[in-house]
Amino acid sequence: MRQRVIVCPVIQNEGEFLLCKMASDRGVFPGQWALPGGGMEPGETMETALRREIREELGEALCITDVKPWAFRDDIRTKTYPDGTTEDIYMIYLIFDCISTNRTITFNEEFQEIAWVSTNALKNMDLNEATRITFARKGLL
Repeated sequence: MRQRVIVCPVIQNEGEFLLCKMASDRGVFPGQWALPGGGMEPGETMETALRREIREELGEALCITDVKPWAFRDDIRTKTYPDGTTEDIYMIYLIFDCISTNRTITFNEEFQEIAWVSTNALKNMDLNEATRITFARKGLL
């Protein structure tokens, strides 16, 4: 089984959290709301990988001013590829608290939409399991 180290930013701006609705035809949690993030590449530090993933998924204009390691955890997930094939992957999540100074986002094809969400609204969203666990451990669900 393949192993991936995933950097996962919990991005906050003015008391709301950035969530991304995953594309419905791919990924580990198709069609559900999730935190952004992705796999570390060889030779990257954790923060370098985190900032690269933010740029790739959310664009160059989103300004992240504060990055603090928060938690880590692991699990096994089944990833679905655009061609319909699947793969089980052992995932190690490195979760970071991040603050943005703006909400300027240009998201890529991995997402259907994005939203800035208050803590009250989190309870009513179709969050993927990993995101639900993260917000529950933060005491927000």
